[in-house]
Amino acid sequence: VQLQASGGGLVQAGGSLRLSCVASGGTLNYYHTGWFRQAPGKERDFVAAIKWGGGTTSYADSVKGRFTISRDNAKNTAYLQMNSLKPEDTAVYYCAAHPPTARLPLQQYEYDYWGQGTEVTVSS
Repeated sequence: VQLQASGGGLVQAGGSLRLSCVASGGTLNYYHTGWFRQAPGKERDFVAAIKWGGGTTSYADSVKGRFTISRDNAKNTAYLQMNSLKPEDTAVYYCAAHPPTARLPLQQYEYDYWGQGTEVTVSS
């Protein structure tokens, strides 16, 4: 499966953005889907994930209550709705996919397929 992430941009603190991850060459609903981010000079960190076939989700503590991951099966697309953005959310955001397993993976090394990043900048 190939992934294409988009939707990044420059936004003021407190604002919102919605990132999209369009899949091709596979049905995204049959994969776990995750979002990760990498801030300048830092490692890539887990943000959110949604389990294949269903609604089970998981979030990093830093984004709980502000970010929402979802999937539109008809569009073969996953989304990351980001509200109440903070300057510390500034990073390059990546979507990733992993074939179905019993457990929802939360570590980047567990994901097999990656999209290119989309840059999010939150100004104070």
